[in-house]
Amino acid sequence: MERKDHIDAFGVAALIAFSGLLGFNQVVIKVVNEGLQPVFWAGLRSAGAVLVLGLWMTARGRPPRIAPGTVWAGLLIGAVFSVEFVFLFLALDLTTVTRTSVIFYSMPVWLALAGHVLLPGERITRRKALGLALAFAGVAWAIVDRGGPGGQASLAGDLCALGAAFGWAGIALCARATPLNRVAPEMQLFWQVTVSAPILLALSPLFGPPVRELAPVHLWGLGFQIVVIVSFGFVSWLWLLSRYPASGVASFSFLTPVFGVALGWALLGEHVGPSVLGALVLVAAGIVLINRPARAQVPQNV
Repeated sequence: MERKDHIDAFGVAALIAFSGLLGFNQVVIKVVNEGLQPVFWAGLRSAGAVLVLGLWMTARGRPPRIAPGTVWAGLLIGAVFSVEFVFLFLALDLTTVTRTSVIFYSMPVWLALAGHVLLPGERITRRKALGLALAFAGVAWAIVDRGGPGGQASLAGDLCALGAAFGWAGIALCARATPLNRVAPEMQLFWQVTVSAPILLALSPLFGPPVRELAPVHLWGLGFQIVVIVSFGFVSWLWLLSRYPASGVASFSFLTPVFGVALGWALLGEHVGPSVLGALVLVAAGIVLINRPARAQVPQNV
């Protein structure tokens, strides 16, 4: 497969579509939470993804295999994946898609802070520091402002969204700073869903009965999550990362909270007031600055 040194028109279209898909994903989770208890159906999603992803990998001639020395790292990334989705699914049960999108997609902020300490070559530059400050201000604004008609603001939900962002950053750290950095991205994902499925299903009784007011739309949403989001969507993202520069791919992440806020308003009728929009602008601007590649230095003639 040809690797490109820039993002072409196809890459731009694919990344915009993927960002929209992730924004729509938040709406789907919110809707399915009405019929299935959040942690229980997060576990069902992981269990279904094990089957779909395993079949896909086998069909490609690369069936799941445990690389030597990666067991502890695989268990760790699966446990962190479980924490992320406990928090994310609970956040979307307690607060709105618009608020969750702003806070959850602040993940690059926490990854940049952790990477500064834990990852070689990931130092925080002045530009990144400005991006961190803007995004942090946006998240703080979203959490602190509890007002707005129809906003359904929930401090517990907002904090769960923040916990999910921490978990997502933890997954990225596990993938880069443990022996899993030697295995294919799809195997990293296979570890995540395989380990998280039993953990989430075992934890689910702590959060209430598994079934709420179940309807066909909720089962369709579950299937959509398993096939389109976790399997097709995540694998497509990994493919884009393997084809285009990582910094360019990451720079499109600011679009996802924009789509999330827009779809929460358009499909669920959620209130989007000045505080949500202001927080969104700050977070998006911060993400752009954090992910923007450094300018190449031009050699000076002497």
